[in-house]
Amino acid sequence: MSLTLTVDGTRWRSHLETVADANPGIVPVAKGNGYGFTVGRLARKTQWLADRGHDVTALAVGTYGEIAEVATRWEGDIVVLTPWRPFIEPLDPALAKRVIHTVSRLVDLDELLTASPQARIVLERTTSMRRHGMEGRELWEAGEVLRRHPGARLEGVALHLPLQQGNHLGEVSRLLTDAIAADCGIDTVWVSHLTGAELTTLREQYGDFTIRPRIGTQLWLGDRGALHVTATVLDVHPVEKGDSFGYRARTAPKSGHLLVVSGGTAHGIGLEAPTGESSIKARAATLARGGLDAVGFVRSPYSIDGKQRLFAEPPHMQASMLFLPHGARVPAVGDMIDVRVRYTATAFDKIVIA
Repeated sequence: MSLTLTVDGTRWRSHLETVADANPGIVPVAKGNGYGFTVGRLARKTQWLADRGHDVTALAVGTYGEIAEVATRWEGDIVVLTPWRPFIEPLDPALAKRVIHTVSRLVDLDELLTASPQARIVLERTTSMRRHGMEGRELWEAGEVLRRHPGARLEGVALHLPLQQGNHLGEVSRLLTDAIAADCGIDTVWVSHLTGAELTTLREQYGDFTIRPRIGTQLWLGDRGALHVTATVLDVHPVEKGDSFGYRARTAPKSGHLLVVSGGTAHGIGLEAPTGESSIKARAATLARGGLDAVGFVRSPYSIDGKQRLFAEPPHMQASMLFLPHGARVPAVGDMIDVRVRYTATAFDKIVIA
C-alpha cells in the first residue's frame, strides 16, 4: 500500500561504477531528497564506490543541515555546496576537519577564517549562472586574505556552470585564467555540468590542475531503465455519468470507474516545478494542460496498460483519485500500476534495491 521505487540493483551498481571510472576524482552529490533515494543511502553508496577502489575522496552535500546525515555513512571529506554565511552555526568539532566550506564573498572569507583559522575552503568563482561567486578581482583579494591566515587550507576553486547545451570550455578557460592570476595557490578545480569530452579536454589543457567533477543526476539517475516506480490500487468504485464524488463533489462526466491509488501531495505527486523548457512545443504542452484543468480533466503521472490516466480531482495528501472511462481495463485492489515521477521532487514510501 505504498508508492514504491524498485531498483535493479545489479544494473544500477554497474552504472555507478561506470560513471565513477569515466570521471577520475568524481565528487558524488547527495542533496535535498537524495534524488529520490535519500541522502543517507547515497552516502552509503559513495562509501561503497570508495571501498571498491574508485577515485572518490569527497562527497558533496547541498546544505550544512545535511552533514549529520552523511557523516556517519561516509568516511571521507564533505563539501558543502551552499556558500558559507556568518549566520551558519559552528560545526561539531569532531567533523570540522572533514568539512570543506564553499566561500563566495570576500567578507565571508575573512569572517570565517577569523572564527576558524584552520578551516578548509573552496573559493567559488562566479560563472554565467550568476548565482554565487567572486569576480576575478575578488579572487586576487582573496589571496591577500589567505596570506593573512596561513593556517587555512585552500582546497581549490569552484565553478558552477549552467545546464544549457554547448561547449563551456571557453568560459572555463577565462575563469581559470583569473584563478591563476590570483596567485593564491589554486591547483584544484571543482566543476559542475561539464560533459565527459569537456572534462578530458580540460585535463589536457590544464595538466597542472586536479579536476574534480561534481556529479549528481548523471551518477544516480543516469540509467533510468534500472528504476521503476509503482503505486498500489487502494480502492475501485464504479460510477455512472452524473454521479458525485470526492472532496469537491465533482460529477462523473461519463460512466466508468474511480480508482484510489497510493501517492499524493506528501510524496510530491501533483506538485509541479517549472521545467525551464522554452521551446514552442513545451509551451503548447503547458497550454494544453491548462485547458484540461479548466474543464476538470488533468493528466496524471499514473499509467495503466501504457496509457496515462486522468486525475478525477486534485491529489490528496497520501492518495490520488483517477478516472477510468468505460471499456478500460480495471485493476483490482492490491494491483500495482506504473507512475512517472520527477525523482528530485518525490518522496517514496518504500525503496527496494534488488
